[in-house]
Amino acid sequence: MSPPPSQPNGEPRVAPTADDILDALDPEQRQVAASPTGPMCVLAGAGTGKTRAITHRIAYGVHSGAYQPQRVLAVTFTARAAGEMRTRLRELGVPGVQARTFHAAALRQLHFFWPQAIGGASPEVLPHKASVVAEACSRLRLQVDRVAVRDLAAEVEWAKVSMLTPESYAAAARRAGRDPAGLDATAMARVLQTYEDVKTERGVIDFEDVLLLTVGILAERDDIARVVRSQYRHFVVDEYQDVNALQQRLLDLWVGERDDVCVVGDAAQTIYSFTGATPKHLLEFPRRYPTAQVVRLVRNYRSTPQIVALANVMVRAAHGPSGTSPADTLQLRAQRQDGPAPSLTAYSDDPSEATGVATSIKSLIAQGTPASQIAVLFRTNAQSEAYESALADANVAYLVRGGERFFARKEVRGAILLMRGAARADDGAKPLGELVRDVIAGAGWTERAPKAGGATRERWESLQALVGLTDDFVSGNPQARLTDIVSELDQRAAAQHAPTVEGATLASLHAAKGLEWDCVFVVGCSDGLIPISMAEGPEAIEEERRLLYVGLTRARRELRLSWSGARNPGGRASRRPSRFLDGAASILGEGARSSARATGSAARKNGGKSARSAKAAKLLRCRGCGTDLVSAATRKVGRCQDCPPTYDEATFEALRVWRLAVAGASKVPAYVVFTDATLTAIAEKTPASPGELATISGVGARKLERYGRDVLAILGGADPVETAEIFCAATALANDVSQA
Repeated sequence: MSPPPSQPNGEPRVAPTADDILDALDPEQRQVAASPTGPMCVLAGAGTGKTRAITHRIAYGVHSGAYQPQRVLAVTFTARAAGEMRTRLRELGVPGVQARTFHAAALRQLHFFWPQAIGGASPEVLPHKASVVAEACSRLRLQVDRVAVRDLAAEVEWAKVSMLTPESYAAAARRAGRDPAGLDATAMARVLQTYEDVKTERGVIDFEDVLLLTVGILAERDDIARVVRSQYRHFVVDEYQDVNALQQRLLDLWVGERDDVCVVGDAAQTIYSFTGATPKHLLEFPRRYPTAQVVRLVRNYRSTPQIVALANVMVRAAHGPSGTSPADTLQLRAQRQDGPAPSLTAYSDDPSEATGVATSIKSLIAQGTPASQIAVLFRTNAQSEAYESALADANVAYLVRGGERFFARKEVRGAILLMRGAARADDGAKPLGELVRDVIAGAGWTERAPKAGGATRERWESLQALVGLTDDFVSGNPQARLTDIVSELDQRAAAQHAPTVEGATLASLHAAKGLEWDCVFVVGCSDGLIPISMAEGPEAIEEERRLLYVGLTRARRELRLSWSGARNPGGRASRRPSRFLDGAASILGEGARSSARATGSAARKNGGKSARSAKAAKLLRCRGCGTDLVSAATRKVGRCQDCPPTYDEATFEALRVWRLAVAGASKVPAYVVFTDATLTAIAEKTPASPGELATISGVGARKLERYGRDVLAILGGADPVETAEIFCAATALANDVSQA
């Protein structure tokens, strides 16, 4: 068993009293903690100490006698966040509180109640959807690559957390403007049904099923629901702005008719709407619970006033997610001392930007900033490779965030296994730090870091983190032995409380949520990346702004932004700074204005917009009523769903007859040839040449080569049935020749 936690002087740490817990908080945090019962909504800005406030609330509730620790359930969204919460609660003297993710809490209940509610053992949980989605597509004869499979898996998740069935999906997807991997809603509904069929045949469930099945059991079995509600009386929900409809339904079933719920969140950090998350539950909480206290945490303890000022500019310019009002916008108040002003650097191209950032990071490390306190944040994972190469060339250690969990890594598991075995023979003769080094040398650790980069360096950094953790543990527990450090590692693994790995962090803006560093580089700050070009409609654009806000507020002391004018060296400098930086010119300089790169006659003609931008804006309006087109499907055909079609019905019918004949002869579903949306777009635009046909979304190079001549012939008046028969005969002949 591990020794009790110690103070720096080596004396055992005394458990805090209820008064001690409140005395450690600022006035707003104290307001959160001092009222441990009843409904509460905490609107907590970035860096305002929300985790501190809610863990102290739980601790005060326990120490004051308002709670029994085993009757409290605290839920959040990541295993890391849940682990951090458990660690803090343990330090506050309340180790018995359940702090879990929604999925972990639901899975625990599902395993326990399955024999009673369903019978037999609960099914295995599918670790990844990709293989099942790929098989579903194969059965439907859909030709999809790995990227499309990933997108379709994400759409399956969205459908399930929105509590949609294959039958109800199509209508909901059309209303939401969903367009996964170019499939129309009807085709995606078939993928959903086949996905469920494959899963049933394999006898597995996915992560969303864990929530759905738990919801089903609690909703249908009052006796089981009563048991759960008698177990948990008080609830705390962190990151409440990220709750989706399914998680909210589960929470409602856990709570029942009671109101001891404390929710914490920030609408300005809503960045997961693509998974079904919505801040409406957070914003509507006071209406659902009229007696709820609403507390606003705005004192930012993380960042310098200069960084906070830039973050506030971003919030003031935002148009919040649906349901927000100006009163919901939190303007942060910096509590730290001044630091350097945020900077914006322009580079000629992407490789130059990566090299420049790597050079700056190397300089920061040389000046004394630990590599683990530096991060490079980007919009897409595809941007990571350039920075990995640049850092490796600069001989700077790095790690990529969002990969395998620390305690799941092969080298870490192997090292802990070796330590567990060696603990039996530990006679105390050798200092613990030296003993650990000797043992994990068997897992590949060396005193000096390897010169190689990549995976070799990452493995060494993982083992070195175990060495550092041991040294820290020994400094607080001088009498500790190998059994104690193994026990500490087991506790950390259970809590997903990983040690710090020494290296600069590379992470997407999404993966950086909930983390912080002394120095942060936000790269690729140009239109097309931030906001990303795929963002369609005002709400999607505003979510991109919130994503940048999250990135800015990860920085404690220093914040450096950058962008590049071209993708490749020598390429045309067609990019411009992100439009989100327009309002920050007073902080970042005139180079932050997105209109700064719009020059020439096109800019003058369009009031500062390029001719290309003007054309794009024109194409975003319905040709019938002039309203904005925000979904990919409506943009493809050039009109909204409320306006009647403008194509010639005979032309569309001819194309449909041809498609049906070709699909039948090829033994594939009709939508494999062309989706309904693509067929409609062809009929709407009536292209007269292969070049014009190729501009229509859904007509790629392969389909243009395979079907282009026939489509153009039908548009020119050819008989669709004869055209299809000629196509099928030519295809059969080609197959015979290839087999011969």
